[in-house]
Amino acid sequence: MKGKTNNLKILFVSSEVFPFSKTGGLADVAGSLPKALARIGGIDVRVITPLYRCVAEGGFELKKIIPGIKHRFSGKIFGFDLFSSRREGVTTYFIRKDKYFSRKELYGTAAGDYPDNALRFGFFSKAVFAAVEAAGFKPDVIHCNDWHTALIPFYLRFKLANDPCYTNMKTLFTIHNLAYQGVFNKIFMYRLGIPGSFFSADALEFYGKLNFLKSGIQYADALSTVSPKYSREILTPEFGCGLEGTLSKRKGKITGILNGADYSEWDPGKDSFIKTNYNSTDAEKKSECKKDLLKHVGLDFPSDRPVLGYVGRLADQKGVDLISGVIDRLVAENIALIVLGKGEDEYNKAFRRAAEKYPGNIRVFQTLDEELAHKIEAGCDIFLMPSRYEPCGLNQMYSMKYGTPPIVRATGGLDDTVVDFNEDSEHGNGFKFVSADTQTFFLAVKRAVLCYENRDMWAKLIRQTMACDFSWKHSAREYVELYEMVKRGER
Repeated sequence: MKGKTNNLKILFVSSEVFPFSKTGGLADVAGSLPKALARIGGIDVRVITPLYRCVAEGGFELKKIIPGIKHRFSGKIFGFDLFSSRREGVTTYFIRKDKYFSRKELYGTAAGDYPDNALRFGFFSKAVFAAVEAAGFKPDVIHCNDWHTALIPFYLRFKLANDPCYTNMKTLFTIHNLAYQGVFNKIFMYRLGIPGSFFSADALEFYGKLNFLKSGIQYADALSTVSPKYSREILTPEFGCGLEGTLSKRKGKITGILNGADYSEWDPGKDSFIKTNYNSTDAEKKSECKKDLLKHVGLDFPSDRPVLGYVGRLADQKGVDLISGVIDRLVAENIALIVLGKGEDEYNKAFRRAAEKYPGNIRVFQTLDEELAHKIEAGCDIFLMPSRYEPCGLNQMYSMKYGTPPIVRATGGLDDTVVDFNEDSEHGNGFKFVSADTQTFFLAVKRAVLCYENRDMWAKLIRQTMACDFSWKHSAREYVELYEMVKRGER
């Protein structure tokens, strides 16, 4: 890192933050990157997020620090309470507005997204400014994440530019998944305080609707994505989700920084969820975790045959149709599969049918279960991530740490982090395939299984996967460099 960080102030804004709230990888990043930044020193990093019902009822130590904050914004008076929590060197602020956030789920129900999400996260974006002003914290850079926070750069640039409280504040906007854009009816613009003049293709209009994500892309001082390859992919029609033209105009402002793995949460050497702790020097103990996993899920299966695992959303993006499409062939090869996750209804049903058809080989759990997620990482032999696109991916990093080689499609962060073992046996840490079809995917599984059946080769592969270091240490320093450039107006 060039120079020395000197009192850099960062506000990290996210709609979900682990361990307080979580639906996916964004929460993991929001929970772990600020901790890594705080460990570097010279950085005052604080996080702000909504106070959802799951946070209020989660048993966390929260302190109400400022009640009844009222702030005039776009001609409206709105109020909320500000809470805080201090963990591992990081202060997290919580905006409590029960009207918007005291709900069973974060973004919607099985029936669909909440119809007022535009107002919920428009309110959150406005409240961020009122909160930092009330708390007396003036960040150098507001680090916004995904569409839920994408109006912040707009408000800062067009509503608060002449307010001395916000002078010299800069924004960095990180795209975690371009497919989720926050697209709403344009009637919300008035209630969000967005003038009609911004409803154009060069501003916030997107096929006749209001697009929150475009605000972050158009108006943030700098942009980042969660892996270097994804920063290039989103400039193409295949991965640009209709915004490749908008992104291409700002490509000089885009930086790809690989997400890191939080080894304080994901380390087989100290994981409290798994049967036996182990590391690269005694990886043979992993077999005890495999037996425990099979017992935990009620699967009577030979411990010398490969067990495959999947943890994540059951969605087309994740390539789960490739998994469901080869289940008959997996069973024919006497391979077991354990799936943890839920998502699109057709896949929920497909995997339930597979589990009913093959009770001796398949187990499916359509819930959120942190303990089982850890047990799968430790107890499975091979981890599946056949994503059609994957901005970064974290589970492949967790899997390597646990000595569970991943099978991934060569896209985004998966391609950045996985080296195919068959192509490079000295540096390989998993198995990659290119074409998103069931035959190509199954051939990758077959390659992995053949390697598994060669005990010496498999032991070598496990040693190499466990030697990989995807901790936040390096990526956090890349973010610090980027923050410094943004602060100086060089990005």
